Amino acid sequence: MNETQKRAAEVLKEHRESIDRLDAILVYTLGERFKHTQAVGKLKAEHNLPPSDPAREEKQIARLEDLAKRADLDPEFAKEFLKFIIQEVIHHHVKHQDC
Repeated sequence: MNETQKRAAEVLKEHRESIDRLDAILVYTLGERFKHTQAVGKLKAEHNLPPSDPAREEKQIARLEDLAKRADLDPEFAKEFLKFIIQEVIHHHVKHQDC
């Protein structure tokens, strides 16, 4: 391996280490988010509220699209990602309603 390749390998290693740290942050952040959405689901079930709030979901999607644009992230990806999370949250809320 020549010097240029060695330097490229070192830069690659640094990027991968950063990616690994960011993945951990994402997982812990999602875990914290779901703790709160679980509490919301229980609260909704206790008070006989619907498991989903379409108006809030629309606002959140629009908000995330705006954040994505400002973060130089594909807004369509961000929207689909949030929709996936919302579907999972609603699934959990429905489970609380069934208890």
